[in-house]
Amino acid sequence: MDPQARQGKGVRRDARPQPGSLAPPFFPGLVAQLFVVVHAERQTRRGAVTKEAPTLPRRRLGRTELDIPVVPFGTLGFSNSFGFVRDEDAVGLIRHAISLGANHFDCSRCYGDSMRKLGLALREIPRQDIIITGRLCCHSDAPWGGYGGAGEADYSAERAVRDVEDQLVLLGTDYFDGVMIHDPNRIEPTLARAGSLAGLLQLKARGLVRNVGYGMEPHDFHLQAIATGDVDLILCFNDYNLVRQTAADTILPAAAAADVGVLNGWSILRGLLTGADIDKVKTQRRHRGNDDAEAARAYWNWSREEQIDLLQLAIQFCLREKRIHGNPIGSLNKEQLEANIRAASTPLDESVWTSFQERFGIVV
Repeated sequence: MDPQARQGKGVRRDARPQPGSLAPPFFPGLVAQLFVVVHAERQTRRGAVTKEAPTLPRRRLGRTELDIPVVPFGTLGFSNSFGFVRDEDAVGLIRHAISLGANHFDCSRCYGDSMRKLGLALREIPRQDIIITGRLCCHSDAPWGGYGGAGEADYSAERAVRDVEDQLVLLGTDYFDGVMIHDPNRIEPTLARAGSLAGLLQLKARGLVRNVGYGMEPHDFHLQAIATGDVDLILCFNDYNLVRQTAADTILPAAAAADVGVLNGWSILRGLLTGADIDKVKTQRRHRGNDDAEAARAYWNWSREEQIDLLQLAIQFCLREKRIHGNPIGSLNKEQLEANIRAASTPLDESVWTSFQERFGIVV
C-alpha cells in the first residue's frame, strides 16, 4: 500500500490515476444497497441511452472531500440475496466496475457474504484505487447487530470498535473511507458519551475510519446526528426518488448547511423504477405491505408513452438534486452495472423535464 493510503489520505478530489491504475480519468449499497433488478435497455426518444463508453459523473461527498461517482456500487448486488454469484464472478464484476469509473463500494456485513467477496477483490486491487464505505449494523442483538435477533443491538463504543476492527480483518484492509451507524432503533444510545458514535470517533482518531456517519430512515434521527457536528456523511433512503421527495424538506437542507456528504438509497425504489415489469417486481417480498408499486406505475406508464427510459429518468431525476452526492445501487452482473452507469451518464433533454413537470407537478 502506498504511503499516502497508510497516512489516511484516501481518494480525494485532487487524486489522479497513476500509470497502471485501475481507475480511469474518471466511478459506481441497504440497500445500498442495494437495489438489484433486471432492466430492459431500450433507445429513448430524447436523451438516448447508447452503448458507447460513458463518462460517469463524480461529486464531492461533502466535508469528507472524497470524490465519488454519482452511482456508487452497493455490494448487496453480489451478496447472493438476488441470485447466486460465484466468487470469481464477483471479483470480475468489481474489477469491471472500477474500469468504468465505479470505484466506490458501499458495503455492510448485513449483506450476506458480500464483504468477503470484496475482500477477495482487494487482494488484486490497489487499495488507493477504490473508496469503501461500510456500516455498523444495529438491527438487533443478533451477532454483529445483524437481522433476526429478538432484542436491541449493542450500542456501546466498545462494541463499535470491536466490530469495525473485525470487519477490517474480513476485508483485508487497514481502513474504511467511511463507516455509518446502520438502522438504529433508537438514536439516543448511539449519541451517548460511551455510545456507538463515540466508538467510531475513536476509530477515526486511530486512522482506521476516515469519516463517520449514519445510514437510516427517520428524519429526526438524521437531524439529531447532524447537530452533533461530528457527522461527516449520511445515507438516507426511501425519501428521494420519483415517488417521494420528503428528504428535500428536512435532511438535505440540514446536511448542506453542515457540509455533510449525502448518499441517497432507493433512488430506483428497489427495482420499481427501472422499466422492469412492475407486476412482476411487486410480487417480491420487499414490496409487500406498501403502495409503492402502484405509485410507481404512473411513471412507468408515462415513460412508455413518452418513449423515455425509466431507469434513466429515475437516476437523472435524483442527479438534478445537487445536495445529493451519491445514489448507491447494487448490480447482480455486468449488464445491470453497465445499464446503471449509462443511465447516470446520459442526461435527458430539458424538454423531458418540462413535460415531466407538466404531467406530475414536480419541480425539478
